[in-house]
Amino acid sequence: MNIRFTMKARRGVVAVAVAGLALSVAGCSGTDGDDKKPAASTSATKKGGSGPSVQEGSDDPLAEVKGEDGLILKLTSATRDAGGFVTVSGELKNDGDEAARVSVRTAGDETEIIRHGASLGGATLVDSGGKKRYYVLRDTDGRPLTTTNMPRIKAGASIPVFMQFPAPPADSTEVTFQLPTFASATISISG
Repeated sequence: MNIRFTMKARRGVVAVAVAGLALSVAGCSGTDGDDKKPAASTSATKKGGSGPSVQEGSDDPLAEVKGEDGLILKLTSATRDAGGFVTVSGELKNDGDEAARVSVRTAGDETEIIRHGASLGGATLVDSGGKKRYYVLRDTDGRPLTTTNMPRIKAGASIPVFMQFPAPPADSTEVTFQLPTFASATISISG
């Protein structure tokens, strides 16, 4: 009887602790003025008061590489993050006359990445000076940290894309970007 009573008491204490934690998290997630900041940012953008940000890209891409079926990959940024990563961003445009789909070969040939469907998981950064090749990172389930499940791209349309890699040493600022079915290009890493 003592053991049963002790177990019921422990369950009750755990239930009260979990409920208290849930209430404290809900209390901390209030919108104490947070909802006003995006509205101000949005209105400034509508008025045209600010220039393009890094996320919006710029007119001068780092590189433009051609692929199959009229697809063009325009790389707009390669940014070194504080956590030791390099994020390469850009847009994939269909410059052809008909709708096109990104080739399955862009996922590369690694079983772990192919298992998770179509992606840009075959992309690499090559640091010629350091004589190293950097592959797209994966999460704990083996999914590539890149754009996945890309739709069929209509003629003249484009979609945003990204790929995340381990960062080369800080003194390596120029790397060669490679993606199966696309031409290679030298890009500069910022940050």
